[in-house]
Amino acid sequence: MTDFTSARVGIVFGTDTGNTEEMANRLATLFEQRGVVADVFNVTDATVAALESFDLLILGIPTWDFGGIQCDWEDFDESLRQANLSDTVVAMYGLGDQFGYGDYFVDALGWLNERILATGAQVIGAWSTEGYDFTASRAANADKSQFCGLAIDDDQQFELTDDRLARWVEQLVEEFETVTADA
Repeated sequence: MTDFTSARVGIVFGTDTGNTEEMANRLATLFEQRGVVADVFNVTDATVAALESFDLLILGIPTWDFGGIQCDWEDFDESLRQANLSDTVVAMYGLGDQFGYGDYFVDALGWLNERILATGAQVIGAWSTEGYDFTASRAANADKSQFCGLAIDDDQQFELTDDRLARWVEQLVEEFETVTADA
């Protein structure tokens, strides 16, 4: 499948404050503007079968305090480990506070990435660390040049969020079409 408009897209989020859900809905709006309706749902309502049914799966997770994993994602961990996403393209986004928790910025995103890689999914959506100010992140690669997905700091850099979301959606569409053309 190379035509993005025919892709089945799911956006799954975990949230305690509503911020990660808000980002999921904003992403869904951006996809809708491209002619694609995304199914948006909380990880508390997720099943392995649902995750496996999407062509493109976007997962959102916030990081709590000192690298903590959002509790609903922790509860779903065992189910996620059982998923076979080898026929699924996956992208992830994470929320964090780079100034308050610069030693753990979007660590939960890195945790989620480790689990997703184990499912056999084709992961897309790596994001540059340029423009962020953090000390360490489980979501960053070894040279700290890229995150494994989109990092959102809506606490300290809220003015950049809309642009980052829009650019990331454009990137995802291009990467999705490239990886599915090769399949």
